[in-house]
Amino acid sequence: MTPPPSPSLRPIVIRVAGLNLAYFGIEIAVALAIGSVALIADSLDFLEDAALNLLIFAGLGWSLRNRARLGTVMAGILLVPALATAYAAYEKFSDLAPPAPLPLTLTGLGALAVNVTCAMMLTRHRHGAGSLTRAAYLSARNDAAANLAIIAAGLVTALWASPWPDLAAAAGIAVLNADSAHDILKAARAERRAARAAEA
Repeated sequence: MTPPPSPSLRPIVIRVAGLNLAYFGIEIAVALAIGSVALIADSLDFLEDAALNLLIFAGLGWSLRNRARLGTVMAGILLVPALATAYAAYEKFSDLAPPAPLPLTLTGLGALAVNVTCAMMLTRHRHGAGSLTRAAYLSARNDAAANLAIIAAGLVTALWASPWPDLAAAAGIAVLNADSAHDILKAARAERRAARAAEA
């Protein structure tokens, strides 16, 4: 059975939401300035993470059944950046200029620092409220992995001026989001089973 959420989780998810929203503004500005699809994808992840954590804040006091429903909605939200990334990649094919490697690498490093901080804040709560906190933890953890791909893309682009490392990193971010959505759906199904068992 899913354990109840800890009271200390509410202020944590608000802080995580604030960090994600702040870095979204930074990253989308750099992404648009240098034409990086990977940074566009990652900035949308930050915006999505801010929305997820605000939804978690609202849903922590809900019943198991309602938390499961919210978890299903959040799995859908996780797919939005993947679709937006696909569109940005399609648009990129009309102008295959490589992004500036230094801003790409430095912005990826900043994003990594934010995501590692958020993941550490959420780690001890990742099993505490089923699909809700699992959504927040997985998103922060996977974003940290995506940031490493962005940093690598920036370093490769510095050595080989090509748009493909950036596009490859963007594709990896989309795959991570889809995998997280699947994991959250599984957690939401487990909460629904627990709710049915509690009602029986």
